[in-house]
Amino acid sequence: MSFRGPRLTLPLAIAFVFAAPDALAQPGPADLDTVLVTATRTPVALDDSLVPAQIITRADIEHAQATSLTELLRGRAGIDIGNQGGPGKISSVFIRGSEADHVLVLVDGVRMGSATAGTTAFQDLPVEQIERIEVVRGPRSSLYGSEAIGGVIQIFTRRDSGAVTPRFRVATGSNGLREGSAGVGGGVGRGWFGADLAYQRTDGIDACRGTSGNADAPFGAGCFTDEPDRDGYRNRSANLRGGVRMTDAWTLEATALRAESENEFDGSLFGGNEAENVQQAVGATLRHAGAGRVDLTLRAGRSDDKSDNFFADAAAGTRDYVSTFDTRRDTASAQADIRLAAAHLLTLGVDWQDDAVESTTAFDVGNRDNTAAFVEYQGGTGRQRWQASVRNDDNEQFGNHTTGSVGWGFALAGGTRLRASYGTGFKAPSFNDLYYPFFSNPDLRPEESRSLNVGIGGGGTGWQWGVDAYQTRIDDLISYDAALFLPNNIEQARIRGIEATLRTTLAGWDVATQLSHADPRNRTPGANHDNLLARRARTTGRIDVDRRFGSWRLGTTVNGAGSRYDNAANTDRLGGHATADIRIEYALAPAWTLQARASNVFDRAYETVSWYNQPGREYLVSVRYAPAP
Repeated sequence: MSFRGPRLTLPLAIAFVFAAPDALAQPGPADLDTVLVTATRTPVALDDSLVPAQIITRADIEHAQATSLTELLRGRAGIDIGNQGGPGKISSVFIRGSEADHVLVLVDGVRMGSATAGTTAFQDLPVEQIERIEVVRGPRSSLYGSEAIGGVIQIFTRRDSGAVTPRFRVATGSNGLREGSAGVGGGVGRGWFGADLAYQRTDGIDACRGTSGNADAPFGAGCFTDEPDRDGYRNRSANLRGGVRMTDAWTLEATALRAESENEFDGSLFGGNEAENVQQAVGATLRHAGAGRVDLTLRAGRSDDKSDNFFADAAAGTRDYVSTFDTRRDTASAQADIRLAAAHLLTLGVDWQDDAVESTTAFDVGNRDNTAAFVEYQGGTGRQRWQASVRNDDNEQFGNHTTGSVGWGFALAGGTRLRASYGTGFKAPSFNDLYYPFFSNPDLRPEESRSLNVGIGGGGTGWQWGVDAYQTRIDDLISYDAALFLPNNIEQARIRGIEATLRTTLAGWDVATQLSHADPRNRTPGANHDNLLARRARTTGRIDVDRRFGSWRLGTTVNGAGSRYDNAANTDRLGGHATADIRIEYALAPAWTLQARASNVFDRAYETVSWYNQPGREYLVSVRYAPAP
């Protein structure tokens, strides 16, 4: 592996000087399954969250036998996925019908994403490096600023405690899939450490059906070429982390994740058909949590999104360099959590962010910073809970932008809870939107949103349920203006939806059901008025059923999505689809597990982006060694 050590080590060393609130604000490993950090930037019980959220644990990840992050997220409440051709290809994650760039992604509290594209490369974030995922649905701009209109996804990498313990996994599957991972970690005295390596390679499928010379392909659709070959993918990743409790009150920790990928796709001489990408997140946290009324958290982090693009001509045996897009995001923050009284918490914080672009494409502006201050109150008395937050972002390009949120919850009899929340959000235009030569508009304004959520839920021993209904209005939505051939703030959108979740046990089987219906409408006067927003299915769902029989564990996952349109005019319709996976596990010994999975067992053919294929029936076999610490 080539992880370019100096590029990783320098940011890590710098990060130790500063700190990070959210990554260390998470609770100890024993409490992780029930405590949520992302919704409030402080630990709260998942059942007490005033905004809809869910947690995906390491056990969930291993039982699902997912080979990618997008596969793991697919069909979960409020989430829809668009993928351009299988493993490693560009994947868009939509939360509650909003845009793909309306989702804020954090890795161990470090803000991710490409400053040029405005989205995060979910397809390159390796599942084997993930300990848990928190998904918060609805706006959180009042705590995080730009991008958090649809929601926030925070990924926590591996965590270790107890005795120093090794682990590894090997797997093989259809389409030439090979996977391997190994790691070690644990606690030593006042400190803890961990290190993991992971590798994934697949020959892939033919990503695009081919649109070159195809009379049925409208202008701008598909891949502009016809390359009927396999489009492979390779990912190599490393994760390092460590921490030390310096005193009873002061704790310091640092994490570093780096993923390098090589991706083949169907493309042209001008855009390339191969890419070498890097996703990297490095951060450090210094936290004071003593017996007093005030906890302090400091953070610094850096994320990188790098892409070198090439055009490979198999017939000529050549591979020519095409372009480079490298973006860097530096962040720092300070947060104070003040306990005013029992069940009353006041949080004060400041965030700083600097985005920079280096590219072979000439951008008129290649750097901007953002400074923000926020305040949050959480409290409760009797059966009621409240939350309120407000934040002001001072953006170098767009000036001041203020967002806020309020939430209320009420506990009814029998464990049933009511909740309601309202929040505003905004999204600053990306560098591509503003400055990409000939296809940009430097006069764009930030997108703004207003969202309302009302929910009810509850549960007891062995069961849990919830229903949430919401409405989001987005103003100044950035979209392609056909009259000007440029992006413009021409659209308004209204999204209404409902989500229902149920987790229970029936006749010994663990059943988890997640159903979502969204109605994302274009409310802009004109030809597309009342059309559905492109590439989002109105209805999605997922059912997971599992049961253990002694040393055996059986399971199945059924994923479904309704029809969607691939264009704003709603003339290119993609049909709905449903797929079924079957899983089996056998505990060879306390630390050894044999797993097998058949995915898309009925070999359904479908597309989530027009002209781009999805894998058919596939098989996977793996062996995992993971002793208890």
